[in-house]
Parts: sequence; structure tokens; C-alpha cells
Amino acid sequence: MKRGFYTIMAAQFFSSLADNALLIAAIALLVEMHSPGWMTPLLKLFFALSYVLLAAFVGALADAFPKGKVMLMTSLVKIAGCAMMFANVHPLLAYAVVGFGAAAYSPAKYGILTELLPPEKLVAANGWIEGLTVVSIILGTVLGGALINPQISTSLLSIDMPFVTTGIDTSAEAALSVIMVIYLVSMLISRYIPDTGAVYAHQERSPIKLIADFNNCFKVLWRDRIGQISLAVTTLFWGAAAALQFIVLKWAEQSLNMPLDKAAILQGVTAIGVAAGAIAAARFVPLQKSLSVLPLGVCMGLVVMTMTLVTDVRLAYPLLIVIGGLSGFYLVPMNALLQHRGHVLLSAGHSIAVQNFNENLSVLTMLLVYALLVKLNVDVDYVILMFGLFVSSVMLLIIRKHAINQRQYDSLWMIGEAKH
Repeated sequence: MKRGFYTIMAAQFFSSLADNALLIAAIALLVEMHSPGWMTPLLKLFFALSYVLLAAFVGALADAFPKGKVMLMTSLVKIAGCAMMFANVHPLLAYAVVGFGAAAYSPAKYGILTELLPPEKLVAANGWIEGLTVVSIILGTVLGGALINPQISTSLLSIDMPFVTTGIDTSAEAALSVIMVIYLVSMLISRYIPDTGAVYAHQERSPIKLIADFNNCFKVLWRDRIGQISLAVTTLFWGAAAALQFIVLKWAEQSLNMPLDKAAILQGVTAIGVAAGAIAAARFVPLQKSLSVLPLGVCMGLVVMTMTLVTDVRLAYPLLIVIGGLSGFYLVPMNALLQHRGHVLLSAGHSIAVQNFNENLSVLTMLLVYALLVKLNVDVDYVILMFGLFVSSVMLLIIRKHAINQRQYDSLWMIGEAKH
């Protein structure tokens, strides 16, 4: 891999680390405010909303400027969102601003991979990026849980700098201070991301033209017989992952009797499995064999349903690692395949923007459904069963669609050969 790839990995690691620590801190703030339970999944919903609303514009932004500079500037937006919590802005609104920065950050982060690396290295690159991102999710989630731990927050507040008044007086403010420093580290690393020299056609500035252009890109990717399958899988995965993140917290509370700071560790355990699966996929699944992993999505949904049988944390750990491993092993090849098709059919920034739009629309839908189920007081075991059944059923439909696409392609190829 080129040296610039490792710089991108480092910047992404610290940015994702802060994002996930901030989510746990924001959940703790909602608890302190005695907010209703259904409001917790809305944090992720408000975060994902920016990806959907800005999809038509962030792709053009990523292609209009060197992507390293875009990553740097959007890190500043994340810092601003984090700072808003200091000013007692409601966590939902503040985390939405962080989502605004993340929505613009993502097309630059993934788009630069297709500029920097040849297609045959995209699966490996995605494996490392996803693996490292998952490590940052593990550490970020654990860090967030640690920062809201009463003993650790008390230790942070006891730190006194001579002749300096910080104005940090609460546990939440101490946690937010640490998280802001991590965002600053990511921003500083972004300064050293190389300019790949990739130049795209002049980007439209008219909102109407940008929306029309995005709509065209959207149709191109969904009509492509390979693009539509990989896009359907990643769309399902990220929507399911967002819901599962909160389902695990609720399951840990009700079935395992774990408080929030301990339950946050279970999310990290799942992420260990995702990292292992991602690294294994990068090692063993070449780009041309990406679609062979589709059946693992069905298996993942079925394994999730077994969570309802577990009430012992010692069994919960290996189960969540298996769920994460299956997820990572089928996500990484799909991600790489989608990026490759998007780069061939469209451009780096625009294809990632279309991908983000679909994936985060799925996130919004899944979180709204989950929030509704929480508001209706549906037992978490029933939620888990419905969730697992839904994932497995949709994956079976995707596999069936892929088989139909293959038969149509083979038929066209045979007709073409007959004519010759």
C-alpha cells in the first residue's frame, strides 16, 4: 500500500473513535436529562439524517477539492457539534451537526481509495479500513463508557492546572473535553493526506442541477446488475447495524442486567468480530469472488435470533463475536465491489454519496421502527426475533435477484455468441 493510505487510515481511526465515544456520552446526557427511552435511538437517526439530506451535494464537494482538505474541514464541523453540547444545546441537535460533518467526510474518505489504489487492492484496502474502523468503534465505545463512569469522570475533574480556569465542572463536560481532543488529532493528521492529483469534470453549483445529477447517478447504480446487488446488501447491513447497536444495549440491560457503561463494552465485543471478519475477507476473498459471500448474510440474521436464548454474559461475548464476524466477512467484499462499480460507472465522490444516501435512508427507517417498538413497550426478545427474521428474509430475496441477473446475463451472452 502507498504511504498516503496509512495516513488516511490514521485520520479515519481517530475520527471514528471520537464519533463512537461521543454517542455514548450523548446517551448518558439524555439519561441525565431523564429523556424517554424512545429518544435514545433518535441520536443515531439525527446523525444519519444529514447523510440523506446532503447526499446530492457532498459527492460534488468531495470531487471539487482534494479529498484530504475535505476531510480536514469536515473534522472542524464535528468539533463544532461536540462543542455545542458544552453550550447546553440538546444532544439530538448537537449530534446532528456531528452527522453533518460525517456526511461530508465519508465520500472523501472512501473516494480517495479509488484514486490512490488499483482495483485489485480495493478489497484489501477496505478490509483494513473497515477493520481499523471497527477497532475504533470498540475503543470509542469502551472509551465513551469509561468517560461516563463516575470514578473516571471524578478523576478527570480533579485534574487542576495552575493559573488556568477551564470552566469544566461536570462529568459530561470532562468527557466532551477528551473527545474534542481526539477530533483535533484526526484533523491534524488530515493535513498530511496527499493530493492524488485526480481531477474531475467541473462540479455543478446549482442545487437543482446537483439534485438532478445525483438522481441520475442513483439510477445508474441501481440499474447496474452488479451495483444493485452490492448496494442492496450494504444498504441492508448499515440499517441493521444501526438498529442492532441499540438493541444490544437494551438486551444487555434487560437480559444480562448490565448498566450503560458496562453494556457499551458489548458493542465493542461485536466490533471485535466485525474486525476479524473484515480482515479475513481482505485476506481470502478477491474482488471477482465478492458475490460468493451473500449466503453469510442469511446466516447472520439466524444467529442474531439466538440472542433471545442467552442470559449469561459469558455466553453473550462469543455469540456477539460470531455475529460480528459474519457481518464483517460479507460486508467488506460488498463494499469493495460497490466502490469499484461506482468508480467505473460514475466518479469516486458521487458513487459514495449515492451509497451513503441509500445506507442512511435504511438507518433512518430501521431506527424509526425500533424507536416505535420501544415506545410501544415491545419486549426486546420479540424485537430481536423480528430483526433476525427480517435480515435473513431480505438477504434471501437479494440472493434470488442475483441468480435472476446471472441467468439473464448468461442468456444475453449465449445470444451474442450465436450471432457471431
